[in-house]
Amino acid sequence: MQEYLLVFFLWGLSLISLLNIHRLYSTDRALSIPKEIWRVFKCVFLSSLLAGLIIFLLQLKFFSRFIFGTSAVILFLSLSFWRAIKRILIRYRVARGYYNINVLIVGAGRTGCALAEEIKNQPYLGLHIVGFVDDYKRGKVLGYDILGKVSNLEEIIKRNFVDEIYVTIPSERKRTAEILDLGRKLNKTVRIVADNFSFSFSRVSFDYIGVIPLIRYVEGGIHGTEGVLKRMFDITVSAIFLILLFPLFVIIAILIKLDSPGPVLYISKRCGKKGRVFNFYKFRSMVEGAEHMKESLRHLSEVKGPIFKMKNDPRVTRVGRILRRFSLDELPQLINVLKGDMSLVGPRPPTPDEVGKYNHEEMQRLSIRPGITGLSQVRGRSDITFRRWVKWDLWYINNWSFWLDLWILWNTIPVVLKGKGAY
Repeated sequence: MQEYLLVFFLWGLSLISLLNIHRLYSTDRALSIPKEIWRVFKCVFLSSLLAGLIIFLLQLKFFSRFIFGTSAVILFLSLSFWRAIKRILIRYRVARGYYNINVLIVGAGRTGCALAEEIKNQPYLGLHIVGFVDDYKRGKVLGYDILGKVSNLEEIIKRNFVDEIYVTIPSERKRTAEILDLGRKLNKTVRIVADNFSFSFSRVSFDYIGVIPLIRYVEGGIHGTEGVLKRMFDITVSAIFLILLFPLFVIIAILIKLDSPGPVLYISKRCGKKGRVFNFYKFRSMVEGAEHMKESLRHLSEVKGPIFKMKNDPRVTRVGRILRRFSLDELPQLINVLKGDMSLVGPRPPTPDEVGKYNHEEMQRLSIRPGITGLSQVRGRSDITFRRWVKWDLWYINNWSFWLDLWILWNTIPVVLKGKGAY
């Protein structure tokens, strides 16, 4: 019995230490639930290895493997469940105004506005924008007041009970240095947006060489075993759903044929990974010959950029409108996934004429397999600008993880059911 107590004591001590090392006893509002659970798994796994080593070194042959394995599983499940529930409750309260952090954004230009939009889109962070500070603008920006100039920053911070200052003008180094000094004087947190944030959505880390701080941009993407894992998941899921949804495919095919003349499937050319052209499958949702009518309607496109999107498109059939509303027209793309042309998650596949208008940054969308759904679809589907669409796609490529794919697939469900941005 004493040996059991010794093992469990050391096991618990090592687990607490590892949880502390992985900063799981501090509240990081930006940490997602899947990433927190992954950290918990690593801590439990490593502490279990250490406990197993102790059992081996002490030659505790009577120690039950069943008890050891069951204890490790219970530890992981209980810690994960508790932390997921806690984070959901905290996010619920934060999104309703509790524990908010008052944020002041220095600079109301393009970078400052992009930052404000990101803060607005992530209410669970609990960041409340009190306004902007800008030397060249007056009035309101995105509904937030321009509270004054940088020279009045100290007074503005005190008057508005600012907790954190977000600097979006790092190229103005003298100003930035003054703001850092003021933040130190007033005991306020200062965060600075990287100078070249708009050129890349790669992951970054913060390093030192001696006393010199450096921002390190890490090349992202899907490599090696990650690509194999993603492909195996695509094959398994697409095969299962093609079998399960076959009766629905038959019903949709009959409705399309009864509604309007023409084929059941719409097959077009799309560009996949590294620009490879493939046959792209959809249930036909438009009248026959709709592709030839697109140029005459291009001036009515409601999305800026090379893509064509139009609400109340006159080419869409009655059944097609229902199919598009709930994205049922996209289901045949499971065949593309099974064939290897596409993935379940990734950037939407563009047409060759759209790719012909891409710039260098936009071409990076073709560095991986396109997907049936993606981050931009979860974020707004057709209601976001093409520029924002590209930003989300590049962020996904550079920050890919299996958990991110699962998160996107899960969040696609309510987006499809609501029909938001579908046209």
